[in-house]
Amino acid sequence: MLSNLLLLFICILISSFILTTHSYNNKCLRHQEILLLQLKHELIFDSSLSTKLARWNESGECCKWHGVECDASGHVVCLQLDGEAISGGIGESSSLFRFKYLQKLNLAFNYLDLNYPHNLIPIPKSIGNLTYLTHLNLSHAGFGGQVPSEILSLTRLATLDISTGAQGREKPNMEIPRLPSLKIPTVALSLERPNLEMLFQNLTELRELCLDWVNITSFHERKNWSHIKSSNISSLTSLSLVGCGLHGPLPKSFLQLHSLSILQLDANDLSAVSLHDLFTNFPSLTTLTLSGCGLKDSIPSTFANLTKLTHVDLSYNLFKSSIPSTIANLTKLIHVDLSFNFFKGSIPSTFANLTKLIHVDLSTNLLTGSLSPAMFEGLSNLVHLHLGFNFFSGYVPRSLFGLPSLVGLQLGPNQFNGTFQLDNLRSLPNLAFLDLSSLSVDIGNVNSSSYGGLQLKVLLLPSCNLSHFPDFIKDLDLQALDLAANSLAGEIPSWIWGTHLLFLALSFNHLTNLQKPYHIPPSLETLSLHSNQFRGELHLHIPLESRLSTLTLDNNSLSGSIPTSLCNARHLSYLDLFRNKLSGSIPPCLFENIRFLDLCQNNISGVIPDSFPLHCGLQFFDLNNNSLEGKIPKSIEHCKGLAYMNVGNNMMNDTFPCSLSSTLIVLVLHSNRFHGDLRCHTTWPFLQILDVSSNHFSGSLDSINFSSWTAMVVRSDERLAQGPYRRFSSSGVTLIMKGKMVELYEIWFDFSSIDLSSNSFYGTIPNAIGNLTSLHHLNFSHNALNGSIPESFGQLSNLESLDLSVNELTGLIPGELGDLTFLEVLNLSYNKLVGETPKGRQMQTFSVESFEGNPGLCGFPLHTSCSPRDDNHNGLSTREHDDLEVEREIGWEIVCAAVGYVVGFGGLMGLLLFRQRLRERYFGKIEEVVEDMFIARDMPRIRARRAAAWKSG
Repeated sequence: MLSNLLLLFICILISSFILTTHSYNNKCLRHQEILLLQLKHELIFDSSLSTKLARWNESGECCKWHGVECDASGHVVCLQLDGEAISGGIGESSSLFRFKYLQKLNLAFNYLDLNYPHNLIPIPKSIGNLTYLTHLNLSHAGFGGQVPSEILSLTRLATLDISTGAQGREKPNMEIPRLPSLKIPTVALSLERPNLEMLFQNLTELRELCLDWVNITSFHERKNWSHIKSSNISSLTSLSLVGCGLHGPLPKSFLQLHSLSILQLDANDLSAVSLHDLFTNFPSLTTLTLSGCGLKDSIPSTFANLTKLTHVDLSYNLFKSSIPSTIANLTKLIHVDLSFNFFKGSIPSTFANLTKLIHVDLSTNLLTGSLSPAMFEGLSNLVHLHLGFNFFSGYVPRSLFGLPSLVGLQLGPNQFNGTFQLDNLRSLPNLAFLDLSSLSVDIGNVNSSSYGGLQLKVLLLPSCNLSHFPDFIKDLDLQALDLAANSLAGEIPSWIWGTHLLFLALSFNHLTNLQKPYHIPPSLETLSLHSNQFRGELHLHIPLESRLSTLTLDNNSLSGSIPTSLCNARHLSYLDLFRNKLSGSIPPCLFENIRFLDLCQNNISGVIPDSFPLHCGLQFFDLNNNSLEGKIPKSIEHCKGLAYMNVGNNMMNDTFPCSLSSTLIVLVLHSNRFHGDLRCHTTWPFLQILDVSSNHFSGSLDSINFSSWTAMVVRSDERLAQGPYRRFSSSGVTLIMKGKMVELYEIWFDFSSIDLSSNSFYGTIPNAIGNLTSLHHLNFSHNALNGSIPESFGQLSNLESLDLSVNELTGLIPGELGDLTFLEVLNLSYNKLVGETPKGRQMQTFSVESFEGNPGLCGFPLHTSCSPRDDNHNGLSTREHDDLEVEREIGWEIVCAAVGYVVGFGGLMGLLLFRQRLRERYFGKIEEVVEDMFIARDMPRIRARRAAAWKSG
């Protein structure tokens, strides 16, 4: 009995202790509460979007506040402030760094740089004060610049995520489509000191490391990262180095990380990586992503060794073989992405063995054959299937419509036979995303009530041979609808807008107007109506609360002025009115939030408004082919991210716009009244296209700092490693290339062009042009350039067209031009070139017109053959030839003068010696000349004396 009582007493004590401890855990220390409130006061955040900070107040225990956790002593040990719309940066003296017991800090997905769009917001050095941190997440928070070395003092870190960049960590499976917008390089976090190896050496407790899109500053380290030693982090289980610009094979020490279960190395140049070694040495991998790594050829058989693999992403590579049938060994796979490769053949039948599959993306390959009905019968867990942009044929198997879990289905474009019956959708109750692009679709005669059970949110039916709007859409609460490139005509029905629509594409049809009354929902973000038959004035009733960000109305026949009602769309950043009949001036309010503005090929007049805001976000600006006058406004210098500017074919009268942003990639000023020289202190390291032709520019080309245009100088493979972008997308830039008008819609990273033709430039062509090794097109024609063609032009190995016609160039044509194997168009006509035309296989393809107007030229293809003397000079350089000509001219002048002197003097002396009468007349004449010289000398004095005598007399 006593023992029972004793046991009961002990239980009561333990319970009391537990209750007391639990009560104490919830007790917030006053100084910790004060720190939290100070932190809230310091941070700038949007209270309407905040779910944590906005709720912090003095009522209640601070340890129970959202995003806050405390230890048993009441000290704050965890702050989860991710997604709180925090902006304005965090200072070095912030209260955040006084939580000395803090173990977990999460500031991910904020906007710390929102109020500082053109300045880097660094990670505060005071982060090193939080030495108890074990988990640090600063991903996508808005930080930029160098990662501080103080981060190395956080030696207890088990998880570190400082990923950044425009992309998130995971590629979305199926999303609402967006029109392509301009992408330019963005400034991210950089690793130099500390570098990657320092992190591995100091943070030895790391289990998870994510540095996605962090720039490895040192080109040497990016190129030689295979030598990095990672033995100090042998317990690493997750490593993500997406988009770090790494080159070469994997470090040998990495192959010893046998605990690694997650490896993400997307968007690096890993073409030298041995996939065989990788698949052999990482048997514990559950997630492997190598998207966009330049991998090629085939997937090795050792791929089947990764039996624990659940997620694999090998998209955006160069694999050319068939999909290996051994993929069936990976029975735990739930996510497979092999899109954007060159896989050929059919889908292996063994795919049906992967019964746990949830997501499959095989789109954008060269896959052929028909889809076997048996392939899908066992895939009852399949949620997303993307087979678009291949060459599948045959009929769509009915087994696809027996997958109860299917949410997303993308089948087009392909080469399927027959007509897709929309009635099949009734057996897919969970289907939310359907893409049947380029399939022949039969809507049927069913009414809207027949589709009442559908849950569709995204319906993509472009190029599906539709002649009228599908009636069943009325009863769907769609978020995205694409009916582009069909045969829809007449008015857009008023019911099309729905209530929650985000994306509507009706381009490439025969639509003429909007049925009234209509109501554009505030939710709509993208509206694409281009390439239709809209006429008359543009009237769009856009609500003030509109979220519209993208509007395309190009390639129509709209007239009248640009309506100021567009300014009601306060989020409008992409506006395309290209190729219409719009007139009037540009509304100044358009520039407030705009990033992409295309008003090309209209009748717009007046001047460009000088109203670009201080926070100008303009990146693409095209006013080509209008009737604009005046100058480039000074306020455009606020547009620090401007990458594309085209004001060609107007009547603008200004000097060269030196104040434009250093981020310029394309600058077109052709066919205006610009004047002066091109001398600027500004450099344009990203400049790839410059066209200032047909203006009144003058000056010497030596004043232009061509060497500062490093995008044209650096080798394309090096530039690809230095920059996160591969191509620049535009609505079309028109250039004269190879003598023809060409419209470019994509400008690749290794393409560049210079056109200075039809101006008044003079002087010699600088040798520095030869360093612009990325040049594809060069036009200096119709100027007043003299001197010789630089031999350095032989370094322009990518040059496709060269036009130096109608100048005053002299000397030989450099033989190095004959080695330019890509040169398709050459025009050296109407200069003062001499000698034989260069030899070379490529040079033999040019016609007489390429060299005409140079009387001193000879050789093929000209009809003038070269003399032996000309042949002897063929091996000389231009400079050697000029020196020789000068020496030859000087030599003959001396010889002629000497011979004339000897002959004249000798003949005169002979006559005087043997003819007395002639001798007397000769010396008499000399006496007369001498006497006249003296008389002429004294004549002024004689005249002065006579004048004085006349006055006195």
